[in-house]
Order: sequence, then structure tokens, then C-alpha cells
Amino acid sequence: MSELMIEIKEVSIRFKLEKEGVNSIKEYILFKMKRKVKYDELWALKNVSFQIKQGDSVGLLGFNGSGKSTLLKVIAGVLKPTKGEVKIYGTIAPLIELGAGFDFDLTGRENVFLNGSILGYSRKQMMKYYDDIVEFSELSEFMDIPVKNYSSGMLSRLAFSIATIGKPDILIIDEVLSVGDFRFQQKCEWRIQNMISDKTTVLFVSHSIEQVKTICKRAVWLEQGQVKMIGTSEKIGNLYEGS
Repeated sequence: MSELMIEIKEVSIRFKLEKEGVNSIKEYILFKMKRKVKYDELWALKNVSFQIKQGDSVGLLGFNGSGKSTLLKVIAGVLKPTKGEVKIYGTIAPLIELGAGFDFDLTGRENVFLNGSILGYSRKQMMKYYDDIVEFSELSEFMDIPVKNYSSGMLSRLAFSIATIGKPDILIIDEVLSVGDFRFQQKCEWRIQNMISDKTTVLFVSHSIEQVKTICKRAVWLEQGQVKMIGTSEKIGNLYEGS
């Protein structure tokens, strides 16, 4: 029986949106002191619950604003739920925002070690992984150039290569594979499939239904911050495409 890796219990996230037309910090402070700042409430997630077991691959589907990226950030620990809780049983390698964890003034080489430390690897471990990262990313000619000069595709290659070089218990991917050429996307898909075969748990967000069907066994359909449906990626993907 597979071990439980991610447990999401009645998770809700509320954001406050200012109603006042505040144009400066000074104006905001004056409104705040007079208690005139009013807010609209936006519930980005409402009572979301599901579980993911070891070696499972789950795609999150939903239109823009459905709460997919917000949910990934809650699972990765970037956001704290307003209500409910998330329990994680293992190490996470998150790819939830292109460029997150990079210092754009540093070179590709320096960012490999920076990102490695963020993921919990020692410099010694990253020295061992370095050549494999460069080989997979196909960026050997650019590793001593500051990443601020990288294209979005190059940045995506480096980020994916670093995040998947070890053996994280959980891999979280948000739209990163949508950047770059088709051949490299296929290469990434093969690596993800190999990781799944090796019991890594994958949580995946993509606007490409075919990618979700190819990579994921199951899918969760979010609509307006709530779980609309959970099932096989083939079934949910087809229903979502027809909606």
C-alpha cells in the first residue's frame, strides 16, 4: 500500500482587496488611521480537500482564476491557509514560478549552487550533480553568463534541471514546461515519467490537457476555488475540454 505524501484538509484562502482608490503610501496611512480603508474579500480557495499518495501523479485543471497556482503555493508552504491545513510527508522540489529562487545578477553556475541550497542540498552534493544539470539543460555555453541575460526558455531549462536532479519525494510543477521548444518539453516529460516510476509524487499544472493526460494518472478540476471533480486524467481531461 502506497504511503500518503500530501494531505489537504478543508483548505480555504482569503485575500483582501482594497476598495479605496489609494494613490500613495501617505494617503494609505491617513485612510488607515481614520479606519476608512475598506476591503472586498476574495476566497481564492474554498474547502479544498484531497489526498495524494507516493508515486501518484496528479494534474490540476481549471480556468484562469480557479485557484490552481494558489493551491500549489499553499502546498509548497509559500502561502498559509486562512482555514484548514496541509500536511506534507517528504521533501518538496517546487517549480511554481519561473525565476523563483534565482538571483538574476548571478551566473547560471552560481545559481545552480544557490538553488541547490534552497532545495536543501549541500555544496558538495551540488558539485556532484553539476555536470548532469548542465548536460540536461543544454546550457554549457551559457553557465558563466548572468541569468538576467537568459531567455525565459533558458531559465526554464535551468530551473527544471536543478529541481529534478536529485530524488525529491514530491515534485511540483506550475506551467514551467509551457516555456521552451517542443523537443525539450518531451525530454522533461520523459524525466518526470522516470521519476514517477521511481516513486516520486508529482503535482502538475498545465494549460495543455494532452500534457496532463500524458504525465498524470489522476486530475483534480478546480472551479472558482472549489473542487468540482476528481478522477482519472483521461476522464477529467475530456470533460474539461468539453466544458
